[in-house]
Amino acid sequence: MTTVYIGVAIAVVLIVAGFAFLRWQQNRELAAAYATPTPAPSAATSGAPTPTPIPLMDGETLGKQKFSLYEKGTIADSPTGGRGQNVDGIPCASQEYVTLHVHPHLAIFDHGVQVQVPKFIGAAPSPSGGCLYWVHTHNPDGIIHVEAPELAPPGGSGYTLGIFFDIWGQPLTRDNIAGLKGPVTAFVNGVKYDGDLRSIALLSHQQIVLEVGTPVVPPPNYEFPPND
Repeated sequence: MTTVYIGVAIAVVLIVAGFAFLRWQQNRELAAAYATPTPAPSAATSGAPTPTPIPLMDGETLGKQKFSLYEKGTIADSPTGGRGQNVDGIPCASQEYVTLHVHPHLAIFDHGVQVQVPKFIGAAPSPSGGCLYWVHTHNPDGIIHVEAPELAPPGGSGYTLGIFFDIWGQPLTRDNIAGLKGPVTAFVNGVKYDGDLRSIALLSHQQIVLEVGTPVVPPPNYEFPPND
């Protein structure tokens, strides 16, 4: 019987250790998602980001209106974007979640002129009152809301700019940003980014700037609203 008790004790210890490891791993992933990046000096020849941060205000409008809202202003997603179906494995839900709740910012420039990132990206109407994707916008202020029940999307390692554009239903390539065509210069937290645009992570207070064509203006440095 002693051998049985020892075996049971070892099994219990292993189970507790397994749960502790999973908890530690989840906390580590959560901390990484909520970590606020610090904008660094730009590597672009066009100059450094704006030295004084530009305050962001919830509900404000940033940039010139360039993109149309569909269905009489009730949805921003294009006909090929999120209309209630799963997009990249992400469902359109009837509620917002708080397991992961972070706000990155996206700024788009068309030949030196800032254009609006539309409100209601990721909001789909339905007979029951509509639904909301885990990645969406509320206002034309460029703030992207990642409000998800999971720390990572189904089958993925993190929420990315590619997922956001898939939900929007717009292209995201090195020569086409949501229909704005020309060579694209990208910045992430003030630093020139030459990698895959779709892979840019949507992290807390991540600052993403996409510039189509020339001139390439210094990437803005934004200050998020208090408690945002």
